[in-house]
Amino acid sequence: MVTRIAIAGISHETNTYCKELTTAEAFRVLRGASLLETDGQHTDLGGMVSAIRTLGAQPVPIMACVAEPSGTIDRETYRSFKDEIIEGLRQNPCEAVLLALHGAGVVDGIDDLEGDLCIAVRELVGNEVALIATFDLHGNVTQSMADVLDGVFACHQYPHIDMHLRSREAAELALRLVRQELSTSVYVETLPMLMPPTTTFEGPGKTMLSNMLDAERADDIIDVSWFHGFPYTDVPNVGASICVTATSEKLAQRTATTMASQLWSARDLFLPTMLSAEEAIQCASALDASPVIINETSDNCGAGTPGDGTHLLRAMIDARLEEACFGFIVDPETAELAHKAGVGAKISLQLGGRYDDLHGAPLVATGTVRALHDGRLILQAMFKGAPCPLGLMARIEIEGIDVIVGSLRTQTFDTEPFLAVGIDVSRYKYVALKSSHHFRAGFADVAGAIVTADTPGLSTQNLETFKRQRNQVPMWPIDAQACYPLNGSPKAP
Repeated sequence: MVTRIAIAGISHETNTYCKELTTAEAFRVLRGASLLETDGQHTDLGGMVSAIRTLGAQPVPIMACVAEPSGTIDRETYRSFKDEIIEGLRQNPCEAVLLALHGAGVVDGIDDLEGDLCIAVRELVGNEVALIATFDLHGNVTQSMADVLDGVFACHQYPHIDMHLRSREAAELALRLVRQELSTSVYVETLPMLMPPTTTFEGPGKTMLSNMLDAERADDIIDVSWFHGFPYTDVPNVGASICVTATSEKLAQRTATTMASQLWSARDLFLPTMLSAEEAIQCASALDASPVIINETSDNCGAGTPGDGTHLLRAMIDARLEEACFGFIVDPETAELAHKAGVGAKISLQLGGRYDDLHGAPLVATGTVRALHDGRLILQAMFKGAPCPLGLMARIEIEGIDVIVGSLRTQTFDTEPFLAVGIDVSRYKYVALKSSHHFRAGFADVAGAIVTADTPGLSTQNLETFKRQRNQVPMWPIDAQACYPLNGSPKAP
């Protein structure tokens, strides 16, 4: 008899400092055949479908939805999605359930989306059905969520180039549990740490991940997940954590607390260097490298920002940079104006700065339309094979700088937005973009150097910018009183 494994999920990284609620219209919803068509994509869902089929089981698509990071989710929106998943599982009994989650979901009135959903699914399917979840490593996870799961698999890498691989591990564990080859326990050790965005491609993030993977190789350890946490949300369960899936609770706890202690001891290594736009440009100009990537980490749509900030572009224009391009600013009005005007037209602009005052005022300028595109892109590095719609796009030359304008909010993952409008980034001295670290997956092979600009924005590395009202304990690095372990010794099982 073929094992049936259900696939479902709600994935959202919630920035509670955004001013608006996130409603159903913001979500891309996959059901039935459309969910199964993700097979082959380097995504959590694509990895699940592919792995289940490869392992000889049957994927049963329920419903999965995902939205670009944004504000707190509207309560009715979440209730509708949750009800659809529960009803779908009720009508399609399976031996195992895989949930594609994020870990930092917040609903109006519900601080822990993932915990609420996982508990509801467990209550429906009972303890005989294997229930496993995959996550983004930027989750603020809880023990109450982990208690109802048989396995937790967060991606290891930032950029998240391994989500499909972690999904395969989740599917493999599901089959082992169905065959009763083992039993598992999941333990979460949370630290009072608000980690700034930290890549695992280099530096202390790479070193810490190596330690985690070494711990994962031990006998009877199924998985070690290092959740960096998502600091741009004000909920009681915010913070970094180590989550271990093992064959016994004591082993899971011992491993988690050991790795958490290592992370805490290394915490000061994760403090970032914060450069203003002007300082970043000055630093980039002094480098004997090409191209120099200048990433504006503080206006990263992947953390909930509008993507229409003008601080870095304005500084580039003021510095009269030559051989420079910027990809991209989210401004559907300007993109539409450029499409109506056509290639070669000169247009008067009020570019960006529409969301709020924090991310900068609109840039008033005259530009020349150099290229147009419909914005239908396919990712080529992280999430390879997945669609990345940017809406109407335009390449507009402003004061000698090639500026790409898009219509839909997302960060820059790879070089595709540049190639779409005829820009070969390898031929430029300066390439500016909006992203914290995911861009590294697509630019690592072409970047001569990388300089980070931290301008005012909703994803700044300066975490003291955000007023916190719901922390349960003092948090590093914003509070000198932060300490770990909280009670002077590791938690008892």
